[in-house]
Amino acid sequence: MILFFDVLIIIFLFALFGISHSILASNKIKQKIVEGAGNKIAYYRLFYNFTSLITFFIIYEISPKPDVIIYDLQYPWDIIILVPQILSLIGLIWAVRPIDLKEFLGLNQLKRYLKGEYDSKELDEHSELIIEGAYKYSRHPIYFFSILFLGFRPVMDVFYLTFFSCLIVYFIVGSIYEEKKLVEKYGVKYAEYQKRVPALVPYKIFNK
Repeated sequence: MILFFDVLIIIFLFALFGISHSILASNKIKQKIVEGAGNKIAYYRLFYNFTSLITFFIIYEISPKPDVIIYDLQYPWDIIILVPQILSLIGLIWAVRPIDLKEFLGLNQLKRYLKGEYDSKELDEHSELIIEGAYKYSRHPIYFFSILFLGFRPVMDVFYLTFFSCLIVYFIVGSIYEEKKLVEKYGVKYAEYQKRVPALVPYKIFNK
């Protein structure tokens, strides 16, 4: 019974993080900030990333961590399982390459603001539609490779499995929420991209 409630608490805490994370990422919130602060929204992306990391760390620390092992792979399987994990890490690096990390972190925004070149119509990010590299096979390759990387583990306990399951749900729900914004921004171009490329699992890879 204690284990059951521990799992419920873990799910609740990570759901709370996911909901707040999504709300703060919404265009409605960003638009309200623009209406009140104008170009100072240039600071928002950096603030958003920083608070997300701090909040995630706090939730991780206060979550119950039941000491229940689901499986513990023995040699040689504990070594073999590292192969797909390494491959998924390579895939994750491949998926991240086209992204401007300084823009993602919020550093470019501050640079443009300090130069007096910030356009508040972009809200908190200057973004472009990426359909090259890994994005030719999956619309959300970072989510896909992250799931693989985090899923292949030589040891699995109840806490990690619950956390991992919450993460998968967050990626799926988050991708749907994110795509609504992308359709609004890119219109027909993104709608056609949705028809050609799978959302998460690149099952059409051999058709390319």
